[in-house]
Amino acid sequence: MTRTAFVTGSTGFVGINLVDQLVRQGWRVYALHRSDSELRYLQRFPVERVEGDINDIGSLVRGVPRNVDAVFHVAGNTNMWSRRNAEQDRVNIDGTRNVVEVALKSGAKRLVHTSSISAYGNHEGRIDESAEQRGRTSWINYQRSKFLAEEEVRKGISRGLDAVIINPASIFGPYDTSSWARLIRLVYTGKLPGVAPGALSFCHVREVAKAHIAACERGRRGENYLLGGTDATLLQLVQIIGEVTGRKVTNRTTPAIAMQIAGHVANWRSYVTRKPPRITPEMVRMTTRTMYCDSSKAERELGFKRESLHTMVKDSVDWLRQEGFLDRWAASA
Repeated sequence: MTRTAFVTGSTGFVGINLVDQLVRQGWRVYALHRSDSELRYLQRFPVERVEGDINDIGSLVRGVPRNVDAVFHVAGNTNMWSRRNAEQDRVNIDGTRNVVEVALKSGAKRLVHTSSISAYGNHEGRIDESAEQRGRTSWINYQRSKFLAEEEVRKGISRGLDAVIINPASIFGPYDTSSWARLIRLVYTGKLPGVAPGALSFCHVREVAKAHIAACERGRRGENYLLGGTDATLLQLVQIIGEVTGRKVTNRTTPAIAMQIAGHVANWRSYVTRKPPRITPEMVRMTTRTMYCDSSKAERELGFKRESLHTMVKDSVDWLRQEGFLDRWAASA
C-alpha cells in the first residue's frame, strides 16, 4: 500500500529535498504551500499541492488527510534580526502548536519535526543529544523559538502523539538559494568582506531528507537525532568554496571583536533605516563560536551518512550553476 505524507515548508530548501526523496521512494505527497509561495521547484514533482499556512489552523484541518502515515513538519523561520522576532515566534512556536494539534486530531501515525541544533543554544566544543538544551534562555530568538517549538511537540507526545525530532546542523546542497548560498554568492562575486572565526558541523541536505524518512520508519518515539557529520572552520569552508568556484579567497579570519562591533553598529543603523542589516549580533554569535555535534546516534539508528564538505559545496555550486544563478550573480556583480 502506498504511504502518504503531509509536508509543511514544502517549497523551502529542506522541504523540497524531502519531497524529492519521498517521491523517489514511492510516497504519495501532500505538499503545503502558502498562496504567495514560489512554486517553480515544487511543480517539478508529482505531488498534490495544498494551499494553506501553518498559522491558519483551518487550512491544516482541511489539508491533512485522515490517518496520514506521516506529517513532516519542516516549515520554520530562520530570522536573525531582533525586529522580526515576533513573526518568528508566530511561525516557529504557534505554527508548530497548530501542526501538533491537527496531527493529533487527524490521527496521523507519526509526526517528524524538523528542529535544529540551535535548540540546544550556545555551547563550545562537541555536543550530542544528552547535552543541555539552552535554547530556552538564549538571547538569540531563533535558538529560543526552536527550543519552544520542540516543547510544543513534547506536549503533543504527552497527549499520545507519536513524534520524532530531527536536529540538523548547518545544511548544504541543491535548492539552497538563501542560506549558505549567500556565502557562495559573496565568494563567487568577490564581495566577501571577511571570514568569521567560528567552526561548525555540516551535513548534506540529501542525507538530511533521507534521515527524516528513516525517522518516520524507525526513529524512536520522543527522541532527538542530531545531524552533522563533517566538522570544519568557516575559513576552511570559504577556501573550499573558492576552490570549487575558481575564485581567490582570503587565508585569514576577521577577529571576533571586529565582527561584534560591526554587528552592533549595523543593528543600531537598522532602527533608523528600518531595513534588515547585512550582519546582526545574532549572526556574529552564531558564526564566531566553535560548536560541533556528534551524529553517531543518527548514524546508528537512522542510517544517516556523512558527506565530505567538498562534496556538499560542489553539489550546491553545480545546482546553482545549472539553475543559472552563477551567471546572474556574475552579471549583476
